[in-house]
Amino acid sequence: MELFNDASLPLPNAELELHAQWLAPATADQWLAELSAHTPWQQPQVHIYGRQLPVPRLVAWYGDAEASYRYSGLTHQPLSWTPLLAQIRAQVEQAVGQPLNGVLLNCYRDGQDSMGWHSDDEAELGANPLIASLNLGGTRRFDLRRKGGNRIEHSLPLQHGSLLVMRGPTQHHWQHQVAKTRSPCAPRLNLTFRLIKPSP
Repeated sequence: MELFNDASLPLPNAELELHAQWLAPATADQWLAELSAHTPWQQPQVHIYGRQLPVPRLVAWYGDAEASYRYSGLTHQPLSWTPLLAQIRAQVEQAVGQPLNGVLLNCYRDGQDSMGWHSDDEAELGANPLIASLNLGGTRRFDLRRKGGNRIEHSLPLQHGSLLVMRGPTQHHWQHQVAKTRSPCAPRLNLTFRLIKPSP
């Protein structure tokens, strides 16, 4: 298992960039405090193996009016952009060089909150989606495995103020997760910006 730290990640059939210190620490601290305090977090239920279970984290979906987003069997209607989220979106758009019209906020309260194996390959994201993942708060490990495989092939720490960008064929060939951990970890917010494309 390889561990990457910064810049372009040499992953076959993928385009990933990790910018470990994308934000100044003071800005990252300010954004973390404001988003933690003012986001209307929800914990939706998902249908898994015949049971209704709460997702193991808190979430909120913001975006342009047309940017409804369906994943895990749930359709999320966007909340309107706050001034802070609009500011963050503009900075992320400048960094990645394309427009983005929605952001999923995930709150990992402790090491028992997690995100299971998945690819961001929903039809409304288009053929080769760009996912820009801004990380605030505690460091969590981000794992990658090939689709159809069971072995973790790559891992990287997503630290306070870091920006991970996935684009190109990445979602066709790879899955990712944020696994539960027994190690002590501070609460973490993750903002995943994306471009939702209208249905034909």
